[in-house]
Amino acid sequence: MSPERTAVRRRRVDASMDLLTSLYRDSLDPGYAASGKHRKRWWLVGLVAMVIGLMIGTSVADQLRAAPAEQVERDQLVQRVEDAAATTDALRARAAELQQQNRALSEGALAKDPAAAEVQRQLDLLGPATGMQAVTGPGVVLTADDADDAERRGSKVVDIDIRQAVNGLWRSGAEAIAVNGHRLSSRTAIRGAGDAITVDYRSLTRPYRIEAIGEPNALLQGFPGTPGGAWWAYLKQNYGIRYELTSAGSLRLNADPGLGVRNAERKP
Repeated sequence: MSPERTAVRRRRVDASMDLLTSLYRDSLDPGYAASGKHRKRWWLVGLVAMVIGLMIGTSVADQLRAAPAEQVERDQLVQRVEDAAATTDALRARAAELQQQNRALSEGALAKDPAAAEVQRQLDLLGPATGMQAVTGPGVVLTADDADDAERRGSKVVDIDIRQAVNGLWRSGAEAIAVNGHRLSSRTAIRGAGDAITVDYRSLTRPYRIEAIGEPNALLQGFPGTPGGAWWAYLKQNYGIRYELTSAGSLRLNADPGLGVRNAERKP
């Protein structure tokens, strides 16, 4: 018997039904079955996303609940600072009144003593320069403020800028200077406290107003040639910080109530 006939005899009877058997056994496409396995994993991904969302929501809710309390604390702190500033202003005004009364009593008591009267006269001459007495007269006003672009580096006025302006006015011939109404003396400190500028530990607010009593033309012409004038010209040109120097026909600068005679001795 030939090999071909042997192979034909050995074929299965249902060999011709293989295609139908395969379709029955594997009714789903292999790719569809694989994707089904991946879809079974989505429930786990959904569960993880739900847990993460719950955690984020809880955190946001906690922050929202804490925000009002923080705002209340901030408002209370601001109110305390404002109250303390108002109290300080009242005490300074009271100190100025007491200084005036003390001055009047001193003049009355020392009027009959020629030596004491001479000392008082010298004190009167030195008082305006030291800041112990209020002064009036013509001068100039330097008004300064931050640049329009507040986000730009170097666009805000800081304490050293105020010091440079004050020193420039002194060098130009100023006889008395006040910054935002605070009279300057040899013991005045102009410093930075965080984002604020302080004069004798009193915070300043924008815009900054520097008043200087002296001969107006001399101050106007002399300030640009000082290191302080060059400093401010550089700030204006490179950082956009604004400042303007104008003459004033009459200014009044109050005395510094923090000054006073603490120790005195008679010299031969």
